[in-house]
Amino acid sequence: MSAKQGGGPSRAELDRLADDLRVFDVNGIERAAWGWDQHESRGLDAYHDAERAALAQIEKRDLGVRWDEFRQKLFGLTEAAGALVNWKARHGPLGHKAENAAFGAALGLFAREHLTREQYANLVEPMAEALPWLLPDRAPAPRRP
Repeated sequence: MSAKQGGGPSRAELDRLADDLRVFDVNGIERAAWGWDQHESRGLDAYHDAERAALAQIEKRDLGVRWDEFRQKLFGLTEAAGALVNWKARHGPLGHKAENAAFGAALGLFAREHLTREQYANLVEPMAEALPWLLPDRAPAPRRP
């Protein structure tokens, strides 16, 4: 499959996200979970609207199989029996928040070409706190102790 066949994300983008999650240390997981908390504290209506829009675009463009495969890959890194050590160490509420941020970022990458800038940002913003390349025009928020 070519990088952009079907209007989906490039393999390089997906590989970069998976590779970054694979090498996340405890601080990265905590930063992503903190990003989810910040996002959630403002309410999740816009996030859920963007999520529905992204899923509709994935379905419309016949990217469902590719999305399911990538989602399973992320699940394998963060949650399944073979999850990475740092993700296992943060299993529980903190890890689940970071996973939510990871899945939002993946969904945003999958549908970015067919979402508004705001919808894309709503999906990737929590993970962009740990992976600023997702929103290069926004600096991560300062984190207070």
